[in-house]
Amino acid sequence: MPDRCEVLPGDSVVARRGGGLLWVDAPGSPALVAALHACLGVSGPGADRVLAAVAGQVSSLAHGSASFALVIADTTGGTGTGVALWAGKGQPAVDGVPVSGSGVEGGTLASGFQLGQTLYVGPGQAAPQMPPGVALDLVDGTVPGGGAMLQLAAAAPSASSAVPPATSTPSSFTAGSDAGFGSGASRMPAADSGEQTAFWRPDKAAAPVLRFDDGMVVTVDEDIVLGRRPDSHEMVTNGGARAVPIADTQNVLSSAHAALQRSGSEVSLVDLGSLNGTHVAGPEATEWTQLEPGVAHPLSDGDRLLLGWTVITFEQPTE
Repeated sequence: MPDRCEVLPGDSVVARRGGGLLWVDAPGSPALVAALHACLGVSGPGADRVLAAVAGQVSSLAHGSASFALVIADTTGGTGTGVALWAGKGQPAVDGVPVSGSGVEGGTLASGFQLGQTLYVGPGQAAPQMPPGVALDLVDGTVPGGGAMLQLAAAAPSASSAVPPATSTPSSFTAGSDAGFGSGASRMPAADSGEQTAFWRPDKAAAPVLRFDDGMVVTVDEDIVLGRRPDSHEMVTNGGARAVPIADTQNVLSSAHAALQRSGSEVSLVDLGSLNGTHVAGPEATEWTQLEPGVAHPLSDGDRLLLGWTVITFEQPTE
């Protein structure tokens, strides 16, 4: 079984569904993302034909500006080989070696390559080592990111262990969000490095969670900084908070937009001097209230947060 599936920070879309991994650098093209998501459930000898058909539609779906990579494991044949389709700067790599393929209309198609201990999907080469605390674990669903890297604790004898099937029944995907499509994600066991990940672990039900409008779920088990690129904020760099990046295709979020601060069982929302403000509304409220920068606002179960165009629901489990 895989040790972890890391999502590297970034503004693109990373998804895992069925036996596949997807990285898309076209979050503003819902039609392209939806079409590629539909292919994530395809595996086996016929996958290359399906991918070739999708590649022929890339130009019309994304107006020629798409950059994506899609890797599907051959989980039915048990041969330990993969099928991939990519365009632009996205390219899969296995054990650090880029996968090469042949040109098809709208992209590049490769099939029959061997899956190894590390499978990377994203732009160019994967970083040799990510700084601690900046990666997320992806199990099933979609999150913002700049690439995905599946790492195995031991050599993978077959594709079924290199890219395992999803742990839950996949939900259907629609083109309703520029940030991607996904279901609520469960958190995988963390690697021995002790890095904290941002996905909900069922055995920590007492911790509050943030439920994003694109399906991502973040556990509030420590202070959190939210924004377009929150990893450079002093609360994160000094080790006092965890960075949770939010995909922002319209540039309405500040780099460090808002923070959630814990004090015992109480969680407060603080605007970090964002350009467009941080808003909050109760479960039954019909209007948003803008927060004063730097002033902590205690949150209650069901409160809704508005950061730019992203709506987040705060859920506080009962004791």
